Amino acid sequence: MSSNPVVVLDNGAGLIKAGIGGERDPTTVVPNCTARPLSSKKFLLADQLLSPSEDLTSAVLRRPFDRGYLINHDLQSTIWSHIFSSLLHITPSSSSLLLTEPLFNLNSIQRATDEIVFEEFNFRSLFVSDSPSLVHLYEASRRPYDVVSKAQSSLVVDVGFSFAHAAPVFQNFTVNYGVKRMDLGGKALTNYLKELVSYRSINVMDETFLIDDVKEKLCFVSTDVARDLQIAR
Repeated sequence: MSSNPVVVLDNGAGLIKAGIGGERDPTTVVPNCTARPLSSKKFLLADQLLSPSEDLTSAVLRRPFDRGYLINHDLQSTIWSHIFSSLLHITPSSSSLLLTEPLFNLNSIQRATDEIVFEEFNFRSLFVSDSPSLVHLYEASRRPYDVVSKAQSSLVVDVGFSFAHAAPVFQNFTVNYGVKRMDLGGKALTNYLKELVSYRSINVMDETFLIDDVKEKLCFVSTDVARDLQIAR
């Protein structure tokens, strides 16, 4: 690893994807929350929540995000600290940070995030971007002769934990006045799955984390519906 790595942090409300710049895939993908099992007084976080030895039945959840915006910076800082030290094994003071944030993020949230990045973790530098512009840049660089790269524009549909955005991107910049938002995201699907399972078999209305984990492992977005339906048959 470089002595001055760039840490890439896709800080979603549901999942955090973290890695080192230049690598193809994230180093780690973990839930952006903490949970306390009924049998314990200790809150688990990040990769600890994915351990098969932990019983998270009816666990008490705490999330740093609410309705898509970061509201608990102390909790987020605790999760980041664990990721940096235990999962990425980096020293923030000798690293730079690329961080994603929601579209139309509030100024007060941005200032609080900057304080954590520089005053608490002492990162060398920080670049903040919204997801649609990064997705466009990635796709254009991955296929330099494709239509996205030639037209220098695209429409990115970003479905998050709490809401979805349809964002036009031109020359790597999101056109803010053209963005459309819908207050529907992965959280609504998790709640719907809880209702379906509870109606047909056992009551899982209090098992938000477990159903969310089932959704992430078993559900996917098809890029070729006809092909996937044929495989399913």
